[in-house]
Amino acid sequence: MSPEKLTFDYSNPKILHLKLSGDWQISVGLPAVDEVTSQFALHRDTKQVTFDFSEVSKWDSGLVSFLLDLVNECERRDISVVREGLPEGVQKLLTLSLKMREKVVVHQETKESFLESIGTKALEVIKSIRLWLDFLGEVALSFGRLFMGKSCFRRDDFVSTVQKCGADALGLVSLISILVGTILAFIGAIQLKLFGAQIYIADIVGIAMVRVMGAVMTAVLMSGRTGASFAAELGIMQTNEEIDALKTLGVNPIDFLVLPRVLALVIMLPLLTLYADLMGIVGGFVISTGVLGLNPVEYLNHTQAAVKLSNVWVGLIHSFVFGVIIAIVGCLRGIQCQRSARAVGEATTSAVVTAITGVVIATAIITFVCQVLGI
Repeated sequence: MSPEKLTFDYSNPKILHLKLSGDWQISVGLPAVDEVTSQFALHRDTKQVTFDFSEVSKWDSGLVSFLLDLVNECERRDISVVREGLPEGVQKLLTLSLKMREKVVVHQETKESFLESIGTKALEVIKSIRLWLDFLGEVALSFGRLFMGKSCFRRDDFVSTVQKCGADALGLVSLISILVGTILAFIGAIQLKLFGAQIYIADIVGIAMVRVMGAVMTAVLMSGRTGASFAAELGIMQTNEEIDALKTLGVNPIDFLVLPRVLALVIMLPLLTLYADLMGIVGGFVISTGVLGLNPVEYLNHTQAAVKLSNVWVGLIHSFVFGVIIAIVGCLRGIQCQRSARAVGEATTSAVVTAITGVVIATAIITFVCQVLGI
């Protein structure tokens, strides 16, 4: 025990009056908390601890550590600690130390029942549908203002977006379309050679590319390239509060930011689809004539006879719908983005996934409608 530093006073049997004195620095050595807790064993009726700090000459973090251990021990024994006798600086440090050592209580979440989970998901779907409809309505109104000459966006931004959606994507579209054409040619050859009808590879490649594959592959590429770009650009603008600044200046962000992007992609995606159709047919032509040994003139004649204008229009309808989906999804995810770097990444990922999913669903719907109409 260290009587020169700690003195115990039990004037009241239920209150331990702890008097501290001398130098309370780590360099000179400090009493152990056990010296105080041993008093608790002798006086089991102790309910409260008070302090007298009047005779302490110097102190440092060693005193705070001693008091922190004492407070924790008192809490374990259900003994209250009155800190009013301590200096203000010691009380602040002690309070801060206790906050740092607080245990995080993990609340076990109550498991939802099956019906509750269904209801929650249904409400989320309804909320999402309302959000999509609101955004589509705003874009439709923006197009209306455009036709009436009341919308406002920079022509240079529109031209730059057209270039990014069109000319800058030609290289990637060419590569993928040629490879898709070659794949279709090889797949067709596997079955058609069993009947000696390899020449109909031209029909398979031509119809598949022009009717569906050219539009779908171009849309998938543009979803990952342009749709993600739209979401990232608008997401960063949302993070930097640039969109709020436009609203403050009286500029409609839908007219200024969303409209030129949607318009550019809707214009360029059908053109890219026609280019992809041509590259796919070229890829199938090269493989069929160079590897499979088909006659080039006969191949071109079969392609010309098989690919009708109705197939071209079906492909263009696909591409137009895909352009709307990709542009709307990318812009909406960017506008919805929260103001953090992580949120920008999440918005970009969500834009790509949602756009590709929308493209696949739209393809199924259009194909079904064309089948019903006999097109």
